[in-house]
Amino acid sequence: MKQAVVNPFLLTGYEGPEYFCDRKLETQKITEALTNGRNITLISPRRIGKTGLIHHVFHTLEEQQDSSCFYLDIYHTHSLHDFVQVFAETVIGSLDTKSQKFDKTEESLKEIFAYLVDSGKVCYIAMDEFQQITNYPEKGVEALLRSYIQQLTSVHFIFSGSQKHVMETLFTSASRPFYQSTQMLQLKEIDLTDYQSFVLKLFEKGKKAITTGAIDWAYQIVHGHTWYVQVLFNRAYSLRDTLVDVIQVENVLTEILEENEVTYLTYCNLVTGKQLALLKAIAKEGQVTEPTASSFIREHNLGAASTVSTSLKSLLAKELLFNNKGNYFIYDRFFSLWLKKI
Repeated sequence: MKQAVVNPFLLTGYEGPEYFCDRKLETQKITEALTNGRNITLISPRRIGKTGLIHHVFHTLEEQQDSSCFYLDIYHTHSLHDFVQVFAETVIGSLDTKSQKFDKTEESLKEIFAYLVDSGKVCYIAMDEFQQITNYPEKGVEALLRSYIQQLTSVHFIFSGSQKHVMETLFTSASRPFYQSTQMLQLKEIDLTDYQSFVLKLFEKGKKAITTGAIDWAYQIVHGHTWYVQVLFNRAYSLRDTLVDVIQVENVLTEILEENEVTYLTYCNLVTGKQLALLKAIAKEGQVTEPTASSFIREHNLGAASTVSTSLKSLLAKELLFNNKGNYFIYDRFFSLWLKKI
């Protein structure tokens, strides 16, 4: 028996359309592409909502047609062996009652794809954090996967990832096997108006109330970054106040920053003094379009432009910073607010 949802502002998992905000256009684009035989590349920063969107798309597809959907997160895989193991564990046994064993080799990969085809069913597979395959020690993994996937007519794919540059290189570089093999989709923040309606509806359903000012403040303070917005409203929803306003949401944020201070101090200890100075400067601005510009460097006393450039590359590599179409911001929105506060 499925458990009742206590707090409608979910931080993990998918519980149905009722608890999923908007993404109507993206859902339509992905479902139309997949049902018409086009694979999708979905790119977004982490915690913007791509995993939830994938599960929502799969829910929609399963309602529309008799199909089987599979989601596999390969973020923690480090080799082709790991990939095949995750793939097999996700798929094998779900389309029939046969017991099949796989030794997790390249030959097993061939058998997994054959298993999907032989089922006679339309299958949709999401491979999340797909850029991870570029780190595997084995050579030719991209070409190997592409050689199997391009032959499939009843199995369709969502390749999603959070490392924008790597994902774009995988699918838009003419020298790579997956070149122009998918329809590209970049996931953005949910519109404030849509989020406001979503929050008001869920609070009302729970016989609670929240001001539109509180919703706007929470959305703006984390720049509409989905997971962080959800955290704030999850906490706000759990308050015993009959009416949640801006003050209560501000207090919620303060609590969150205090609770995570040890983690944020650890982040600070993982970077150099110059890198930390750059992080603080970007936190103060919220986001920066030209972090190596002389005006920005001078205003925040960051030293030489070459030093800032080196720090920038290192922080991007460590995924403490994110570059979204020339806009640089700290990946962890709460960490950014903590840095700004101190």
